[in-house]
Amino acid sequence: MLKFCSLYSGSTGNSLFVESNNAKILVDSGVSAKKVEDGLNSIGVNINDIDAILVTHEHSDHIQSLGTISKKFNIPVYANSKTWDAMPLQKDKISDNNIKFFNNEDKFEIGDFIIHPFSIPHDAANPCGFSFECDKNKFSIATDLGHMTNNVISNLEGSSFLCLEANYDPEVLKCSKYPYILKTRIAGPNGHLSNKLAGQTVSHLINCGLDKVILGHLSKENNFPELALHTVLEELATKGYSNNSIDLSVANRDHPSDFFEICNSRITCNS
Repeated sequence: MLKFCSLYSGSTGNSLFVESNNAKILVDSGVSAKKVEDGLNSIGVNINDIDAILVTHEHSDHIQSLGTISKKFNIPVYANSKTWDAMPLQKDKISDNNIKFFNNEDKFEIGDFIIHPFSIPHDAANPCGFSFECDKNKFSIATDLGHMTNNVISNLEGSSFLCLEANYDPEVLKCSKYPYILKTRIAGPNGHLSNKLAGQTVSHLINCGLDKVILGHLSKENNFPELALHTVLEELATKGYSNNSIDLSVANRDHPSDFFEICNSRITCNS
């Protein structure tokens, strides 16, 4: 049985938890070490049992407590070489034995997980999402991406569960207090994913076996959970899907989500 929990997800900090029969992994640690530990405790997981931390990219809302947690609890950290180079202050806190490298697009294993990091379009050194496979099951995480590429889509296909960014609504962003240059960055091709593009992505992936989605990394200023859900459901309706076509929810920025159990076998995309 595979499990997923969003500990914290949003523009103010991100940390996700994934679990198989013999591996417990954090994806990012973009809040304080205390908040990560408290979040894990609240879902019945001891931080001393974490086998690894995976890093999507070096922005502070994804690595705030990375070095501190690794050093304090002796946890290996996995990132690609460009990401390691882009976070020297965190890297300096981590023992050499716990500095692990991967290459985007090359699979590696932790416990019984086969993990596939894939490149995403974002304004970081070498950002990535992750797909996890175990016992013929597959789920994926894709946040902090300015647009969808064929490579990202192909890596998400076959997932039964997906944590997908729905960062902003264009009209809310347009009227926000953000400076113009920041608005341009967010809405740009290497910024963040809009609610509408998230909905279009989900619509495509339903044909490929997707049945559960949690929308993540919502902007505090430029989105609302209800609006993200409504927009995604609208996009599904345009493709002929009902509200019952998929289990859809939104990750909270301040506290852990429910556990999601992933137990559907991988399905080949029929698109």
